Amino acid sequence: MREKGWEPLYTASADARIAVIGQAPGIRAQSSGIPWDDASGRTLIEWLGVTEEQFRSPNLFAFLGMDFYYPGRGRSGDLPPRKGFAATWHPPLLALMPRIELVLLIGRYAQLHYLPAGRHGTLTDNVRDHRKFAPPWFPLVHPSPLNFRWQTRNPWFVTEVLPELKARVGTAVGHAAAEE
Repeated sequence: MREKGWEPLYTASADARIAVIGQAPGIRAQSSGIPWDDASGRTLIEWLGVTEEQFRSPNLFAFLGMDFYYPGRGRSGDLPPRKGFAATWHPPLLALMPRIELVLLIGRYAQLHYLPAGRHGTLTDNVRDHRKFAPPWFPLVHPSPLNFRWQTRNPWFVTEVLPELKARVGTAVGHAAAEE
């Protein structure tokens, strides 16, 4: 991907408290060099109940895609991340972030890679049953505006999951603030 002039897109700091693991950067984020720099990122910030400044703070959030490069466009959306990429790059990076207390697994690729039972349930099952993966995992649907149908079919996400997500994020952010 360096042949396109792109740098790997991720954020990792030893002080980070929350790791956001998604599929791969979208073309807008890859072009800007800022993780989640799109409508999905704005929705995610809202879901987490944090400010843009908090979301962009490497002392609070680490951003690791299942691939660090935009994979290209497929027939029905972006192509999947490259196989084996996360298995190679995530372990050494996560080892450098000992303060991570919450890991948001956004989308099916992250859930299949990280959840022990993720291969047996659907994305909807994983999100609905998020408590069984805590701590530190918290599976989420992708915050893309294209997922409005999923959210309409699963109204419990807004009433049950998002309040718990905001509480867990708030706890992690509070731990970081207490140490400053």
